[in-house]
Amino acid sequence: MAPSPLDRIDLKIVEELRVDGRLSINELARRVGLSKTPCQARLKRLMADGVIRGFRAVVDPHKLGLAHIAFTQVKLSDTREKALEAFRRAVLQVEEVEECHMIASHFDYLLKIRTADILAYRRVLGEQISSLPNVASTSTYVAMETILEHGA
Repeated sequence: MAPSPLDRIDLKIVEELRVDGRLSINELARRVGLSKTPCQARLKRLMADGVIRGFRAVVDPHKLGLAHIAFTQVKLSDTREKALEAFRRAVLQVEEVEECHMIASHFDYLLKIRTADILAYRRVLGEQISSLPNVASTSTYVAMETILEHGA
């Protein structure tokens, strides 16, 4: 079943929740110009259709001792679908990997890795990333300053 098309009210609900995911249904309904029941129905539909995939706490990684960010290019030795799937499954098990993107470039994946410091990153790279299935080589770029980061 295809998802329902989004109208301006659906888009407003999504935008309001992107800004503040803790809004009560009453406040959300007020902000989008609906009563509670139709707002709840739209929210449930948006969630069922996968437009809204979930809610989470946005934390300050620095206060958790995770101030070091490295972007790691990963080139695979094998890019057939079975090899790609093995890499995808394995990279999901590396706790320090915050993001993983398949890239159309001279390398195959770009990882965002967050650790406490460069020594912790070095351990993750050497013991985990380099031993993922089909990893042929990596290159690292260390972030010196974060200007904009969504979700942080």
